[in-house]
Amino acid sequence: MPAAPKQPKDEVFKEEINKVSDFKFGAKVASVFDDMVSRSVPYYGEIQRMIAELAADRVQPGTDIYDLGCSTGTTMIGMNTLVSPDIRFVGIDDSVEMLEKCDVKLREAGFTRPYELRVADLGDNVKITNASVVVLCLTLQFIRPLYRDKLLRAIYEGLTPGGVLILSEKILAEETSFNRDFIKYYYDYKRRNQYSDMEISQKREALENVLIPYKLSENNLMLREAGFTHCETFFKWYNFCGMIAVK
Repeated sequence: MPAAPKQPKDEVFKEEINKVSDFKFGAKVASVFDDMVSRSVPYYGEIQRMIAELAADRVQPGTDIYDLGCSTGTTMIGMNTLVSPDIRFVGIDDSVEMLEKCDVKLREAGFTRPYELRVADLGDNVKITNASVVVLCLTLQFIRPLYRDKLLRAIYEGLTPGGVLILSEKILAEETSFNRDFIKYYYDYKRRNQYSDMEISQKREALENVLIPYKLSENNLMLREAGFTHCETFFKWYNFCGMIAVK
């Protein structure tokens, strides 16, 4: 059996940049995204496995699963082996480059189920219909706060009764002193994954106005105000969490 192709290493912020621009999910990031996220998100593989398990148990026959901010398709590939093959997957992302790589990866993974990939801005009017599972994997944090309530209401309206929203997020600690500690531990984690202090600093600057995390309690409140009746935390590591919300 041939070895899997080696994924390109994330070196987006390796060289010193005079003026760091806002982070964008363009061609440069898409080409190294899988390495970037696996080295930047604690327990990323385990979070993906948990999402797949939850989706498989909650999906309803004759409905669709939506992956909002699907990037390169890792979550859909993870769900593919556990979810019934007649369930259609709908992946939505605002990056054409990400969706192009996603389509290649789905084909390489031998996808035979029906699936659709759409280019759309999640901060705008996203159409969700006949969904029993919607996934937001490290996506809501990139939606401008002004539009998050609107997106969650659209998800709620598009879900069938008993449907679920599964989301993972980078979060803020409830208490400021812990927030400082958790960020310190997170940067230590990135150093263990061979990111230099300059890479950490430049990426932090690039994300400053793009990734805006909320507290876990604030995310819970948003979900309840959108109409979800129950919210459960299924994963927590310092300033990262996974949540499931039921319609």
